[in-house]
Amino acid sequence: MLMSTVEQIILVILAAALAIFITVAIVATVYVIQLVKTLQTIAQKAETLVESAEQVGTMVKQAVGRLSVLQFVKTVVNLVHKSK
Repeated sequence: MLMSTVEQIILVILAAALAIFITVAIVATVYVIQLVKTLQTIAQKAETLVESAEQVGTMVKQAVGRLSVLQFVKTVVNLVHKSK
């Protein structure tokens, strides 16, 4: 059996639609992969930033602890000098 003209036209339209769909899917996949790589880079930089912020927080906490001890010593020294 030979295909009729209508069947041939439908076959060509479906083949073209399939080719377009496959091309769009490939392009979309490439862009998604690039987006994922970019997001991974951003996540790594954010992780580094958080670690730096934690280190700064720790240093500030230690400095405040030292300053509070120094403030206490200063208060005691002032009290001793005032009592004399």
